Amino acid sequence: MTITATIESLGHKGEGIALVDGKRVFVPFTLPGETIELSFEGDRGRAEAIVAPSPHRATPFCPHFGVCGGCQLQHLDAPSYAAFKTGLVENALRQAGIDQSVEGFVLAHGVGRRRATLHARRDGAGYMRLRSHDLLDLDQCPILVPALVRAPDIARALGAALGDCDISFTATNAGIDVGIRKAAKSVRVEKLVPLANSLGVARLALEGEMVLLRQSPTITMGRAEVDLPIGSFLQATATAEEVLADYVVAAVGKVKSVADLFCGIGPFALRLAEKSAVYAADSDKPATQALEKAVRFTKGLKTITTKARDLFRDPLTRFELDFDCVVLDPPRAGADAQVREIVASKLGHVVMIACDPASFARDAATLLKGGFSMSNLVAVDQFAWSSHIEIAATFRRSRKT
Repeated sequence: MTITATIESLGHKGEGIALVDGKRVFVPFTLPGETIELSFEGDRGRAEAIVAPSPHRATPFCPHFGVCGGCQLQHLDAPSYAAFKTGLVENALRQAGIDQSVEGFVLAHGVGRRRATLHARRDGAGYMRLRSHDLLDLDQCPILVPALVRAPDIARALGAALGDCDISFTATNAGIDVGIRKAAKSVRVEKLVPLANSLGVARLALEGEMVLLRQSPTITMGRAEVDLPIGSFLQATATAEEVLADYVVAAVGKVKSVADLFCGIGPFALRLAEKSAVYAADSDKPATQALEKAVRFTKGLKTITTKARDLFRDPLTRFELDFDCVVLDPPRAGADAQVREIVASKLGHVVMIACDPASFARDAATLLKGGFSMSNLVAVDQFAWSSHIEIAATFRRSRKT
């Protein structure tokens, strides 16, 4: 069944929303105000034709856009794109009862994403098709850094040898770091070594275990060069890491001591230590070990104390938070337990980086109820043409006595 409908707004996943008999239908690749010919089943719709396009519609640059499930927003012009991304943050805050506007929007796409995960099959490799579990065999992905231009070909070669699996790629100083997951248990490791050698990858891991190491993958962070542990977190673009690190260093300012919680391999800690003593903690033990090693081989840094600690189950208590400032950069789940301890402490200065608007809004609300005020709210867009956004904010209150 096909009907004529008007797109009323964009949902948080970037899909247009049409009202059909009073019910919302989500239609990918459409824009508010557009009149479309719509087919639908339940709340999922498809634009069969754009009858009256929006003046804010842009021409997608990728030939796979609209079929590939990787990007959602290449059809938005620049002002609409920025408004959508900042709206993700402001709407989440509003739902948490916080009326705060984004003060800055930073495009941090750089030269592309330095990390990607492709799905591989014996007959191809790429991303899943839109709203499907069917594979789209890709020749290229233009949002990746040039260093990953071979990623689809490498994934195809591995998929042809292994069958169904997921393959992660990271561009590092030493070359391409490759990790294979969800492969058949019958895969023979000894057969992977000559194949990985022929593909010229720096490192190959299977289900988190190293299979081949030709060169140790490293990432430059500030003055340091850090070994990249298998599977450890890394910001999607190098530009975003620099933008966020610059924000953190400026927001922390001149202090004697700072705690970098959820520190990962140290993108903030290594830069903060150029001026301040740093306590760095994360549940990822290989990441904290990589940070500790980088500190040993980097000159000109103040003391960095590293600790492998599960900050969800074992947050720093109010009695341990004797720092001039705390930096938080939690995963998508946020930092609920740690934030509650911060509120109960005498701490007066928090800098938060977040990748999920909903958990950020929840944690921000806890801080605001605890007497903090929020300032310098910035949206950093590193996940190009997707419905994801990175957030940076600064919180201050008068120190408790």
